[in-house]
Amino acid sequence: MKHEIHIADTGESYLCDENETVLVGMARLGRRGIPLGCRGGGCGVCKVAVVDGRYQAGVMSRQHVTEDEQRAGQALACRIRPESRLTLKVMGGMRRSACGARPER
Repeated sequence: MKHEIHIADTGESYLCDENETVLVGMARLGRRGIPLGCRGGGCGVCKVAVVDGRYQAGVMSRQHVTEDEQRAGQALACRIRPESRLTLKVMGGMRRSACGARPER
């Protein structure tokens, strides 16, 4: 099943299969600089705040997402899979790539 992922910072949305990570789905937006190298939760570059929705989270480095931050909805996009429609705010190192200048529609 696919779920809509809405990026609050840009107003964009994309579909993400519940069997793929939010980061993999985000990469289909075609932005240069979306960090796809690590994908294991260790680098922390793809940090997001989930404003609304349900997701399943995998193991994340506590160096990048503390337990308190995780309880507050912060996560690494490479380690979460959607279980419903999600609304995200982009944080950290990925912010410029995901929220910078967008191509004209």
